[in-house]
Amino acid sequence: MLADTGRTLVGDAGSGDPIETLRAIKRMRGELDRAEALAVRRARNANAPWQLIALALEVSRQAVHKKYGRG
Repeated sequence: MLADTGRTLVGDAGSGDPIETLRAIKRMRGELDRAEALAVRRARNANAPWQLIALALEVSRQAVHKKYGRG
C-alpha cells in the first residue's frame, strides 16, 4: 500500500512545478501519518510498551501516548 503510493508521490514531488511538488508532499504526509498510526496500533496489539514505541519514533512516551493512546 504505502510502497506503491510512496513511489507515485515521490515521483510527483520531483516534478518541475513547485505547486505540484507541494501538493505531493502534503499527500505524502497524510500517507505517512496513516502508516504510522497503523504501525502503532499493530505494536500495541502485539503488547509493545509505549516506551518502546516512543523510542522507535524518537519521541517521548508521553507524546506517543497522547497522540495514540485511548482514554
